[in-house]
Amino acid sequence: MARTRTPVVTGWFTEDAAGGGFRLLGTRCSACTAVFFPREDAYCRNPRCPGGGELAEVPLSARGRVWSYTDGRYRPPAPYVSDPDAPWEPYTLVAVELEAEGMVVLGQAAPGVGVADLAVGMEVEVVGGVLNEDAATDTTWTTWRFKPVGGAA
Repeated sequence: MARTRTPVVTGWFTEDAAGGGFRLLGTRCSACTAVFFPREDAYCRNPRCPGGGELAEVPLSARGRVWSYTDGRYRPPAPYVSDPDAPWEPYTLVAVELEAEGMVVLGQAAPGVGVADLAVGMEVEVVGGVLNEDAATDTTWTTWRFKPVGGAA
C-alpha cells in the first residue's frame, strides 16, 4: 500500500503535474501587486500598499538563481525528524532568488547536491522532496528542495 503524501505545510506548494508541475505557492495583493512567500491570507504586508486589495494565490517561479548557500552540520530542530541513533549526514541549505518575483526563498538542496555542486548565481529549480516518512501513520511528509537546472534530483 502506498503512503499518503502530505505537505509538511498545507498551502505552501503544489505537486500538481497537470497544473505546471511542482511549484511554491504565494499570494499577490491586487492593490499593490506585492507577492508574498510564505503566503499571506489575512492582509497585505507591504507598508506602501494603498490598501483595499484582495490577496490571491499565485504559483511562484519554478526557477531562480542561487543567492547564497551553506551546509548544516547539526541535527535540525522540529518539524524536521532526525533519528538520534542514525549516523548524522550534513545537509545543504540554499537561498534562491526567484526568477520573476525577485524574492529570496530558503530551502534544502535536493538529495545528492552539496556545497561543492553550487555557486552563487547558478540557475536552480524547485522540485518536490520528502521530509520524512512515518510508517506508523503511513504518511510521507513532502516539502520543496532546490536542484541545479539539468542536475539530478
